[in-house]
Amino acid sequence: MKLLLACFWLVTLAVCVKANSVERSEYTMASDGPLPISQQGLTLDHADLYFRIFPKQKTISGKGVLTLYSQRAMGQVGINLDNFFTIEQVLVNDVLIDKAQYSNLEGLLVINLTTPLKGQFIVEVQYSGSPREAVRAPWDGGFVWSKTSTGKDWIATAVQGEGCDLFWPCIDNPVGEPKTTTMHITVPKGLVAAANGKLISVTENDTTKTYHWHSLSQLNTYGVAINIAPYEVIKTTFDSQYGNSIPVEFYHLPENKMKAQRLTQELIDITTFFERKIGPYPFAQDKIGIAETPHLGMEHQTINAYGNKYQADKYGFDWLLFHEFAHEWFANQLTNKNADAMWLHEGFGAYMHPLYEQYLHGEVAYMAHMYDMRLKIRNKAPIVSKTLQTVEGVYEEEKGGPGADIYAKAPWVLHTLRNLIGDEAFFSATTELVYGVAEPKPGRFKPVLADTDDFLSIVNRLTGQDYRWFFDVYFYQAQLPKVIEKRTENSLTLQWQIAHDLFFPLPLEVSVNGLEFK
Repeated sequence: MKLLLACFWLVTLAVCVKANSVERSEYTMASDGPLPISQQGLTLDHADLYFRIFPKQKTISGKGVLTLYSQRAMGQVGINLDNFFTIEQVLVNDVLIDKAQYSNLEGLLVINLTTPLKGQFIVEVQYSGSPREAVRAPWDGGFVWSKTSTGKDWIATAVQGEGCDLFWPCIDNPVGEPKTTTMHITVPKGLVAAANGKLISVTENDTTKTYHWHSLSQLNTYGVAINIAPYEVIKTTFDSQYGNSIPVEFYHLPENKMKAQRLTQELIDITTFFERKIGPYPFAQDKIGIAETPHLGMEHQTINAYGNKYQADKYGFDWLLFHEFAHEWFANQLTNKNADAMWLHEGFGAYMHPLYEQYLHGEVAYMAHMYDMRLKIRNKAPIVSKTLQTVEGVYEEEKGGPGADIYAKAPWVLHTLRNLIGDEAFFSATTELVYGVAEPKPGRFKPVLADTDDFLSIVNRLTGQDYRWFFDVYFYQAQLPKVIEKRTENSLTLQWQIAHDLFFPLPLEVSVNGLEFK
């Protein structure tokens, strides 16, 4: 095996450094959106990924062995992969495919099969080249090629906006999440590669090391990540209230050991909060993992990217660590069916911040945090458009998306819903949304794909009432309700003013001389 790997990397190195005159397509730079016919009905059972990293040249050589399953006989199979890469060869069920039978002009590798395939089959893609370099990660995706303060290579991936196809062959859509994933990352000696799942082994080569990682958990497609640096690692365990012990690993730069130790304890405290408020840590079979990165951060599953320089915010905790870790529940365990429901990731994730303040410091701290969020609401577009969206189409206001409102307005909608239906119903609905079951136990739930209507259905069932009117006003249109007051000498009349005259029976709380009315 070691000899085969060495031969593979030697052959592809020469191709890696070649100049590429191809223009990167808009299709590659978008993520999510409608599935092409060549991917419809296709799922990814296992991704076996091989990477060799060449820091000096800023190139990679890769191989993806994808175990796919098709519900129908497919004459064409589509795999997303950046068209900047040179594809050296493609195999289907170990049979080499003639180059005339596949093309990758727009970043969709379309393989024309001689015989249609149904059920399980394996596609292997070998490729190499210069991956897109992120200009401003994590907002601008790709590889980050950086240096530590001591001049050592410090490399990371961050591809949420543009998708997994920027560095590995995948189905760039939430339905393409690999059920299990194996990664073999070869780096120059002196560097450590941290990735998703558990570290299985480290192989010593002549001038390199190969880190073999395996994830038993279904991975969010953009959550597959590579982190490389002269890392040291802090290892401990988290004793869950559900009775299991979970490995905790923090891959940090050597000069930040003391700071990383402090942050590891903060991470354990945060995990305790989430388990009490929402439910069990979803990926106990793998690990709770953090890697220090040269960019701000990203919710990479079981290896959260952290680059906030160990700074506490004005609320007394590290907001970046907290926010990215919240996504283990709201993005990685619960994933939106389409980017149009991205608020399920960012809105719930952001709402957990004031809830943590409430948990630590009480109601006043909670409301102070909510007030800060209120100042950032923009109301330029609905939180949910009811149309298929790309990731960029949601995050970017100039493309008609809600933009920052999925972070600021969505938590306020959740706050309002919580006050309307009560804590018991609200948190029960949230837990069921995340796990797909009412009473989750470790090992007894699966990853969930959901959208806004799925959450509404759960709320309606648990409360015995129909809250479609609430979702119609707060999620599906931009303009907020207004309270119109009419005063006379002896009376005050309050009335809702709703855009498009939608039905909106939300009770108003009024206090008169200390007496409260609805």
